[in-house]
Amino acid sequence: MKHINFLIGAIAFAIAGSCFANDQWYLGATAGHYDLDSDRAIVDDHRAATIGLQVGKYVADNVAVEFGYGANAGHDDFSVASLNALVWLGDQADAWRPYLLGGFNQYDFSDTSNLISGHGEKTDQLMVGFGLGKQFEGALEFRADIRGMADLEDIQAEEYGFQISLNKLIGKKSAPAPVVTAVAAAPVVAEPEPAPEPQVRTITVRLNVEFEFNKAVVLAIYGDQLDAIAAAMKAHEDIDLVLEGHSDSRGSDDYNMSLSDRRAKAVKAKLVDDYGIPAERIAAMGYGETQPVASNATDEGRARNRRVVGELSFSEVYSF
Repeated sequence: MKHINFLIGAIAFAIAGSCFANDQWYLGATAGHYDLDSDRAIVDDHRAATIGLQVGKYVADNVAVEFGYGANAGHDDFSVASLNALVWLGDQADAWRPYLLGGFNQYDFSDTSNLISGHGEKTDQLMVGFGLGKQFEGALEFRADIRGMADLEDIQAEEYGFQISLNKLIGKKSAPAPVVTAVAAAPVVAEPEPAPEPQVRTITVRLNVEFEFNKAVVLAIYGDQLDAIAAAMKAHEDIDLVLEGHSDSRGSDDYNMSLSDRRAKAVKAKLVDDYGIPAERIAAMGYGETQPVASNATDEGRARNRRVVGELSFSEVYSF
């Protein structure tokens, strides 16, 4: 029954993961070395290398749950399935960070011919671990950790392991709807005359393009905002546009300054290449993480801080 419960837990991981707003998954390859209880087998096959696969989901910025499966490399001696929770320590995703690991393993020794009598073909284990990891360009994540394990039926049986993982991060957060606003100034009050004089109003068009983590790619959902800005610049050739790029607080100051500058230049390139706006009418500059508009302690705040903003104001004359 306990082995069935382990499988049910793995299925529950996949179902529960879909209930969280964070939409980042990862798929990875693993390699490890395990030193199992020497009383389990007649020969030294309890020291073995494994290779496997794992799939996981980030349920928060620094918390993930994952399911893995590995097999004894070069042998059919045993396989291991694992259901783990992982907690990252620290905030900078592009730096080496420590993490804590905890969960359950289930070893299957059904193909082992030299199993000592009295040891079951399948055993469940409690596992805890500690490691270091880092995220790289291209949405890649590398991890290395050491693990300690204890058989749930024989808690005194101490077993150890070392595992490295290379994961591919998949998924992205949904982007907010485009925001284009027109602000009308108070009408100019004219002296009573036989015919009303023309009125003047100020129109302001704002641009607010948000970016995915560690990227400088302008998403298609911001097409409406770019259309509005381009139309205003074509109608009023005497006004120029200043684009200001920003980042969240994850990463070094120098890297974030460069990333924010690339974001501003990516929006400028869109206006020049797709709408034919002269490049000399657009200035683009980056401010890094120095001007946040929201807290960098939450996913939502960091998403709002990864942005490029710009604003155009012009006057229009109209008559009643």
